[in-house]
Amino acid sequence: MAKTVFTPPAREPKPARASVLAVRDAVQFPGVIHSLVVGREMSVAAVRQATRKGKFLLVVAQRETMIDTPRANDLFTVGTIAEVLHLFPLPDGTLRVVIRGLARVKVSKMGYRGGALSASYEPFTSDAYDRPAEIEAVKRECLQAFAHALDLGMTASPEVTETLPGIEDPGQLIDTLLHHSPLPTSVKQALLEEPSVVARFETFLKWIVRETQVLELQQSVRAKVEREFGQSQREYLLREQLRAIQAELGEDEGLTPEGQDYHRRLAESGMPTPLLERAVQELRRMEKSPDSSPESMVIRSYLDWLVALPWSTASEDRLDVRKAAAILDREHFGLDKVKDRVLDYLAVRQIAPLMRGTVLCFVGPPGVGKTSIARAIAESMGREFHRISLGGVRDEAEIRGHRRTYIGSMPGRFIQALKQCRTKNPVLLLDEIDKMSADFRGDPTSALLEALDPEQNSAFVDHYIDMPFDLSKVMFLATANSMENVPAPLRDRMELIGFPSYTEEEKLRIALTHLLPRRAVEHGLHPTQMKVSRKIMETIIREYTREAGVRALGRELSTLCRKTARKIAEGDDRAISVSRNDLTRWLGRPRYRFGTCGVENEIGSATGLVVSPHGGDILSIEVSLTPSAGRTPRVRLTGSLGDVMKESAYAALTYLRANAGKYGSADTQLDLHVHVPEGAVPKDGPSAGVTILTALVSAYTNRPVRRDVAMTGELTLRGKVLAVGGIRDKVLAAHRAGIRHVAVPIENERELEDVPMAVRSQMDIRLVASADEVLDFALVKL
Repeated sequence: MAKTVFTPPAREPKPARASVLAVRDAVQFPGVIHSLVVGREMSVAAVRQATRKGKFLLVVAQRETMIDTPRANDLFTVGTIAEVLHLFPLPDGTLRVVIRGLARVKVSKMGYRGGALSASYEPFTSDAYDRPAEIEAVKRECLQAFAHALDLGMTASPEVTETLPGIEDPGQLIDTLLHHSPLPTSVKQALLEEPSVVARFETFLKWIVRETQVLELQQSVRAKVEREFGQSQREYLLREQLRAIQAELGEDEGLTPEGQDYHRRLAESGMPTPLLERAVQELRRMEKSPDSSPESMVIRSYLDWLVALPWSTASEDRLDVRKAAAILDREHFGLDKVKDRVLDYLAVRQIAPLMRGTVLCFVGPPGVGKTSIARAIAESMGREFHRISLGGVRDEAEIRGHRRTYIGSMPGRFIQALKQCRTKNPVLLLDEIDKMSADFRGDPTSALLEALDPEQNSAFVDHYIDMPFDLSKVMFLATANSMENVPAPLRDRMELIGFPSYTEEEKLRIALTHLLPRRAVEHGLHPTQMKVSRKIMETIIREYTREAGVRALGRELSTLCRKTARKIAEGDDRAISVSRNDLTRWLGRPRYRFGTCGVENEIGSATGLVVSPHGGDILSIEVSLTPSAGRTPRVRLTGSLGDVMKESAYAALTYLRANAGKYGSADTQLDLHVHVPEGAVPKDGPSAGVTILTALVSAYTNRPVRRDVAMTGELTLRGKVLAVGGIRDKVLAAHRAGIRHVAVPIENERELEDVPMAVRSQMDIRLVASADEVLDFALVKL
């Protein structure tokens, strides 16, 4: 096929460079007039630059619509050079721009100028019209198919039928058809890049024929539904005729205009016929009551709720597991096991949409992403999302609603959420489900049993509505920090998914790649205006936050962004690199001190591993022996110890005294003082048993404890080491403190799989089953 080089219009500016207008979900074609609303700062700047320099714009589509500040790699390489016909500033600061496409061009050498993108371009090579007969044939087919699709109800601009007959140029005709057709943006862009006019016509013809077939099938389905719906419509008309006859005979005075409006809205609400009859009875009671009476106002409010509920309105699921995986990866770093379980759940819903799904309950410490991952699930399914906060709820009526006999009665939170979502199948998040409590007004956790049971919630009865409502289409999610306070029947209705605390490396990645750029944009900063090194970010995590998630870390980064914005506002336009001195001036003195490895081996001092809601940490346990002033040795335990930890200390001392000869400790008639530093911080739990025993044996035998060893495990009176919890966080705490030798119970061997491989490869983890193995590992050989 012969090729010719397309020459741009003479009005095109001499320098082959223009301001770039990046558009989302749209493609500009040559010869087409298009109206756009421009709101992004870079887009407004591009339009104003083009207006000042000759009203020419380079319109290029974005590859991803979610990107707010696109770069060169985010835009396609073929666009349309266009002229600005009209420019209308709007009150909210945006612009309405009317542009006309001139020619296809290839885009290159893109960069920022004056706050807007600009790029060089060159003419786009197109095919010559050297097959007029073939073009005429496919052109006629396309026009006929397009007109047929319009007759079947395809949406298109009203002026398209007036525009098409006057277009003689085949290239402009096909571009106009593509512009006015509801084609996907990706297909339009591909056809913009297609040089062959015949190929464009053929591709469009294939699509319009397929669209026509779908429209014909849609009409057939609509006709079938109308036939089936005719019977119910006939019953409705007969009831209306009966009401009119009764009113004519004086048996019924009829409905007022307001009552007729309520009757129409109730009939259109889609509620089942038995419920509709009950609602009409309430309507007639309202009609017979004076407008100023309290009963009339109560019934009117009740009817307003009935007509506002989505009895038959449901959103269409757009389940795509691959898209859901991309959304989860975009919004959350790490949490691989959690995301894998969520994707399994969505995959089952995609394959078997009628299957009754279980209620997923996300359990984990604050700030690890439980609520945000629920939002991502709703986004991936294309459903409405509503969060119901249950923290502090202690009234059963908050769930089931109040009876209408009470003044100020309202429906429960489920019905309120459905009214707000306007759909019967939203994603409802029951946030902080473990924070509910019971009092004299009832137990709200018991009221949740019916709503969360897939065998019962198809006829959930709210006390205010007093009619069964179908909750089986609702997708329930729940979050909790701990399941200890949740009753067993309610736990049995949910599948628990644990959210682990973030490791230090994960916090670094999240802060540097997600939190910091997002906070910078929120505070009006360009990513290049503030730099935070990995070392500084590590200091912020260790010395200014102590949490399992990243919520407090985000607040500290917001403080850095505010201080940076202030310096820029004061005239400092340099790129600010945050230093350690800046941290002290802006965030104050360090608020937390992470444990570190000891400097030398000590007698009577051992390092243990602990875990809290803020993650893992190391703990030093000290033992001191002094001559006894009386006949019976005294034992003192200090450091704000809980009852369980005190019992662990007594068990370790009893084991040592029972095996005094075994460890060479001849004199056990000494006063004993066991102290755990940071006495203001409460400490409890059985996992310090082996650590206390190691410190005791070291003190009694004068054998130093290795400074590079940490341990955890519960000790029995027989010297056995039992399993404990939080192994993952404890090992990570030891690694962070520079300790590379750790003793853990052999029963916790499987939990070591949760420790990242990068950490395990650097650690000497000793699995122990008895006190002898711990002491042999931790005490210095003499």
